[in-house]
Amino acid sequence: MNQILEKNQFPLEQATLGGGCFWCLEAVYQQITGVKSVVSGYAGGPRPNPTYEAVCTGVTGHAEIVDILFDPQVISFRDLLEIFFVIHDPTTLNYQGNDHGTQYRSVIFTHSDEQNQMAHEVVKELEESRIYSSSIVTQIDVAPTIFPAEDYHQNYFVQHPNQGYCRAVVAPKLAKFRAKFKSLIAPQYS
Repeated sequence: MNQILEKNQFPLEQATLGGGCFWCLEAVYQQITGVKSVVSGYAGGPRPNPTYEAVCTGVTGHAEIVDILFDPQVISFRDLLEIFFVIHDPTTLNYQGNDHGTQYRSVIFTHSDEQNQMAHEVVKELEESRIYSSSIVTQIDVAPTIFPAEDYHQNYFVQHPNQGYCRAVVAPKLAKFRAKFKSLIAPQYS
């Protein structure tokens, strides 16, 4: 009985973030100590069970997201947000690099009042610091239904590191993360 209580004393938390192509975010968050799982998916649109092809049209209203399960005793939601704001440009509305459309918007879908408050605090701090030359356009919304992306999108960078997009876009974002957040990299990725 005590073993069960110990395991459940500090439950895992969920974070859902969108900042361009989900392959980029997935590759980064998979390497963080305390992150238990990362699932690429779609959220924020009214249609149930969207497909990649439909989301890519930009008409479904969904954003490409990563749904992260993490241990808050090891990595905080704030840390996840700080990484998020380094690995994508939160000042561009509906695009990241060459990826254009509402499906690539910068968005934080919160799963609790505490996450909502933290997201707003971090955005306010970044705005006040003037680290970006333009205003932050990241949306902060209550988490809607999360739809996992098709199987071939899961672990994409791990399975296709030499694919053109992965080499040109994902790998540089991963390198940027690794340079700035060395202390947060899980031992198996060090």
